[in-house]
Order: sequence, then structure tokens, then C-alpha cells
Amino acid sequence: MTHPLPYRAVPWPEGRRFAFTVFDDPDGQSLEVTQLVYSFLGDLGFRTSIGVWPLDIRRETNSGGETCANPNYRAFLQQLQRKGFEIAFHNAAPHPSTREEVIESLDLFRSYFGSPPRAMANHYNTDAIYWGSARVEGWRRAVYNLATGGRKHKLCFGHVEGHPSFWGDVCRDRIRYCRNFVYADINTLRMCPWMPYSDPHRPYVRYWYSGSEGAQADAFLRTLQNQHQDRLEAEGGACIMYTHFGHGFVENGKLKPEFRRTMEHLAAKRGWFVPVSELLDFLIKAKGHTVIDNDIRRRLETRWLLEKLFRGTS
Repeated sequence: MTHPLPYRAVPWPEGRRFAFTVFDDPDGQSLEVTQLVYSFLGDLGFRTSIGVWPLDIRRETNSGGETCANPNYRAFLQQLQRKGFEIAFHNAAPHPSTREEVIESLDLFRSYFGSPPRAMANHYNTDAIYWGSARVEGWRRAVYNLATGGRKHKLCFGHVEGHPSFWGDVCRDRIRYCRNFVYADINTLRMCPWMPYSDPHRPYVRYWYSGSEGAQADAFLRTLQNQHQDRLEAEGGACIMYTHFGHGFVENGKLKPEFRRTMEHLAAKRGWFVPVSELLDFLIKAKGHTVIDNDIRRRLETRWLLEKLFRGTS
């Protein structure tokens, strides 16, 4: 497959050959699963990012998973943070939230973890920002709406001034990086060589970044199969895996053997294993960031939409 994008390898710190990290959304994730997965990753030398819901549950949820209202879960997250993992934001709670609740959740986050979140990934709430059909424009939005059937959970208003869930100005002030498009290729930087980038059409997010597909265990393992790891290393690329470690990585109280083998193979390589924000900070210093124009926006949106329609990416 050819890649008509302006990709070039980046010289990584300490002579490392590539960069790898994970942004883990907390959907479906129990404390026990979190402890199993992150103890394993930490022992292998990985340092990644885990999104959290700071608020307690206040109404019907749209996803299972722990929130920071659980003191034992919160204590484990704080332990991870001390070890060098990044605690990030996955909206306020696993249900729609108002502007006031989002602000409250960010204040709680700071009290729990010492500073505002630097990175986030949207959860499918009404308070998600530039999400659902707002991810794309023009004919691509029409195709997206047709393909998704206008499902309710695709209606997101975090960026819509005047809506009860609007918090775009707060996002711009408090959060640095937000994930958008997810691609099937292991080399996220090849798929989105402009990241982290700014989009003048979406001014409430300071910088956007992309991810590589791994929403569930099977997809994660498919993207990270050994030959793909070898290519990532050969290309000197960067992978930001999108996943939910609560979706199939632990079976009968044990890590899935294929997951264990895959990560052990990756850990043996000369990769730079740092959290999402540290990787994106480095990319800005190494190559700057792009303010995308209509052409770049069209290329990113079209590639993502085609993969979503025909390959089932997130």
C-alpha cells in the first residue's frame, strides 16, 4: 500500500528506534483488570496513558467501568501516576454531563492528581466535543450520518455554545491534547504525519492527535502482531494505540496469553515507551505542529471515513 502523505521518520531520544504508547479508555474496566494489566505493563517498562471518569455516577450510565469515586481505584491510579503513567480524561462520567458537572469533574481531577489533565479522548456522551458527525465536514458528514443512521449517541454538543453540555472554552483552557481519528495502521505517525495539529474549524481543542485501532483485544492484537511491530521499528515510526483494556484482555482472572506474548515481544525492542502527552510534546519540539488547511482536513477525514466504513475502525 502506498502512503501519499508527507511522512518522515523522527530521531527518537536516547537512540530509540521508534515510539510506542497507549491511550486506554476506561469503558468496562474493573479495578481488578486495571491492576492486572498495568502491573504487567509497568514491569515490562511501558509507561502509557489511562483515561478516567472523575465524577461519581449520578444517572443512568451508557458504559460500565470504574470511576474515581471508588477510593481504591483512585489510590491505584495515583500509584500508577507516581510510577510515570499518565492519568488522562475521558469526559466527566460514563453518562451525559452538564457544563457545571464537567467543570466540577476537572476540579476533582486536579485535586486527585495534582494538575489538570493534559490529554483526553472523548466518550460518547452529549458533552463529547467535536464528536459524532462533528468529526467530519461536507459530503463526509452526509456519508457518516447515512452510515450511522443518526444514532442518538452520535449527537454530541460539548462544542456547541448555548447547549447545557457546552464546555468548549473550558477544554481549550485546561486540556492540551484531544484524540480524534483512529486508523488501522500500526504507525500512527504515518497515517497522521501532521500530529499534533490544530484545526481552525474546531478552535475549542488546542491540539489533536490520532490513534491506531485496538478498541478490543482482538483488534489490538491484530494491529500489534509481530510483523507489524517489525515494520514500525524499521520505519522509525510512532504508535499511539487506542484501546479499552476492559474489553477482552483478561479472561478468568488472568491476562490473555496472546496479549502477554505480544507485549513481551514489543518490550524487547528498542522502543521509546512514554505516555501520550510526553510523546506529543516531543513531536512538537522535534517537528513543530501544523495548523491544518482544507486539503489536509479532507485527507484526514476521507481516509478515516473509508476505513470506518470498510474496515470497521473506530
